[in-house]
Amino acid sequence: MSSVASVHSLWTAAAGAPGKIPGPHIEYAQLSPTLIVLGAAVLGIMIEAFVPRRSRYYSQLLLSLVALAAAFAAVIGLAAAGFGSSKAHVAAMGAVAVDGPALFLQGTILLVSLIAVFTFAERRLDPAAHGRHVDSFAAQPAAVPGGEAEQAAVKAGFTTTEVFPILLFAVGGMLIFPAANDLLTLFVALEVFSLPLYILCALARRQRLLSQESALKYFLLGAFSSAFLLFGVALLYGYAGTVTYSGIAEVVSDGAKQIDPALAGTMSNDALLLIGGALVLMGLLFKVGAVPFHMWTPDVYQGAPTPVTGFMAAATKVAAFGALLRVLYVVLPGLRWDWRPVMWGVAIITMLGGAIVAITQTDIKRLLAYSSIAHAGFILAGVIATSKDGVSSVLFYLGAYSFVTLGAFAVVTLVRDAGGEATQLSKWAGLGRRSPLVAAVFAVFLLAFAGIPLTSGFAGKFAVFKAAAQSGAGWLVVVGVISSAIAAFFYIRVIVLMFFNEPKAEGPTVAVPSPLTSTAIAIGVTATLVLGLAPQYFLDLAGHAGVFVR
Repeated sequence: MSSVASVHSLWTAAAGAPGKIPGPHIEYAQLSPTLIVLGAAVLGIMIEAFVPRRSRYYSQLLLSLVALAAAFAAVIGLAAAGFGSSKAHVAAMGAVAVDGPALFLQGTILLVSLIAVFTFAERRLDPAAHGRHVDSFAAQPAAVPGGEAEQAAVKAGFTTTEVFPILLFAVGGMLIFPAANDLLTLFVALEVFSLPLYILCALARRQRLLSQESALKYFLLGAFSSAFLLFGVALLYGYAGTVTYSGIAEVVSDGAKQIDPALAGTMSNDALLLIGGALVLMGLLFKVGAVPFHMWTPDVYQGAPTPVTGFMAAATKVAAFGALLRVLYVVLPGLRWDWRPVMWGVAIITMLGGAIVAITQTDIKRLLAYSSIAHAGFILAGVIATSKDGVSSVLFYLGAYSFVTLGAFAVVTLVRDAGGEATQLSKWAGLGRRSPLVAAVFAVFLLAFAGIPLTSGFAGKFAVFKAAAQSGAGWLVVVGVISSAIAAFFYIRVIVLMFFNEPKAEGPTVAVPSPLTSTAIAIGVTATLVLGLAPQYFLDLAGHAGVFVR
């Protein structure tokens, strides 16, 4: 009863003195990368409403590229001004952190998204329909797959240009997610980038039903994971009386100094802390794709349009691991002895599960999906290190992995037969003889996934395993090396299939891409080799960006 009275008195006091309610103080310049992207997304919606259909494709493409490049320039400007180090602080009334890890991850997400836009815009891979270029997306997504309305839309040359603003909305949410400094901002950012991804997964031009099924699975499982996370937020609020990261961390380490009368019965209740923390981590591990929260990954990766799969596989992992790092290192460092053993178990079953199940896959997109699950386990080894080196190694690994992944999925879009993309592994037999350059480029990406020296994959794995070993997780590193050896088997198997098997007479052809996809693949190869041959500068960059503001 007293809690109701106290809340009522707060409302009446606020209503009685409206002039004294303080206005929010927002540092717009420091939030400019996110504001630029979200502003461009809104502008993209306006283009869909008012610009003639024939002009939308080029308008949306130009707007997306300019917005992402401008947002990346804003991140560079903030880092150069010292906001990644000496001026790091919490902005937007305590809701968003502007610090080294946030800027590094935002820069990575923006670069990945910029390259992803090139693959989204590709219109030369499929044969022209009725004299018009077509892309990877359904001509009219609202139409029944294969129905009259869809056939009429294809004949009329419709293109789904709204994928560009949807992509920008997803990027805007991803930029906030690793920088969120309170649990409500974290949840809102999660929904802002998840909902556009659910839509994008359902828009494949070929295999429409499989695409829609994958989107439905992603949506339903994503809704469950969001519910777990939100329930965890409620329990942590009941425990600490606040949703800010620093406030919860203070109560975890020192106990409640000032008891809120409305929460006096629950504050500092360890059961709420442990259950709430576990539920929040479950929601984040779902987005990361860690076992046992990984079941959506292979189905969604296989069913979604391949440009969307590449974007999701790269950018979502960067954003989700950034948020996971901040929650574990800023909110729950006082619970380290509780969450580390659990994360050990998750990392081990994720590395082994992803690597072993990948061996059985016969579809290249599903194989890369289980590969991404194994890589989530490798990255978790760096998270478990709980040190500055652990943070910087994870940042470097995320940057290196995202470019390899985007490049690999861009290559997958090139190998085609009469039904569209030829994703069955058996169809890739002899690809090295039919198209040596494409097969060689894909082999580079596979070797990087396997962690072969002189590629970015080796530098990333070495960094996370070294950080884990130095923190006392030696056995975890042993499991990681064994998992890497298992994973190397199926990567090498694909290379052998491409170069040492005879090509089939009815095998697929390699489409000649436009400069857009060629640029995306070239950037992926360049980043893979540069980060493998000369990683030190980028490791130092990640090291300087490895300190969270508290």
